[in-house]
Amino acid sequence: MNEFVNRTEAGKALAAELVRKGYGDPVILALPRGGVPVAIEVVRALRAPMDLVMVRKIGVPTQPELAVAAIVNGDHPQLAINEAVAEHAELSHDDIDRMAQTKLVEIRRRRDLYLKGRGSIPIEGRTAIVVDDGIATGATMRASLKAVRLRKPAKLVLAVPVAAPDTLEEFRSEVDEIVCLLKPQRLIAVGAHYVDFGQTSDEDVVRLMDEADRLTQ
Repeated sequence: MNEFVNRTEAGKALAAELVRKGYGDPVILALPRGGVPVAIEVVRALRAPMDLVMVRKIGVPTQPELAVAAIVNGDHPQLAINEAVAEHAELSHDDIDRMAQTKLVEIRRRRDLYLKGRGSIPIEGRTAIVVDDGIATGATMRASLKAVRLRKPAKLVLAVPVAAPDTLEEFRSEVDEIVCLLKPQRLIAVGAHYVDFGQTSDEDVVRLMDEADRLTQ
């Protein structure tokens, strides 16, 4: 069953909830690409600056869609490993580290493309609101939250339109607050809860990041 028309509508609904929370000194941290059209609506509502959390899934070599880990860049890249998948696929931590290096090269390329050389927005002592279009397995989000927490925000908030309740429960100890609009008991795929879940392009991300800059200058 579809609950959102598209990411823009989901973002507006999420923004309305975040406005009611009244967070102090927020910074919006979006996961590209799909999280950016959701997050821009939060930026419009809160007039808060937006940055990106650059995260890449690391798939099992024989099953690329099956995530064994996720890597996030930053001053100290963070790696979140799904130990059960790693054991099943007979992949050691050294194997995963080697695969992660390739992903870091792609992360740096994309950050340069999306942000045109702009530096990271400081979040120490501020409210960091991490936004995506939804959470399925949570592998990429787990790595993202680890990386953001290391930057010492005063409060870390996870904000998504849709996620499974058991997945959210796994994040309770990793964030200070969770804002989620839909919590279906059986979430097969995030896209099943959107009428239009078309791919967000690199050009879309660049355009929306430029808009975020204009809105908060």
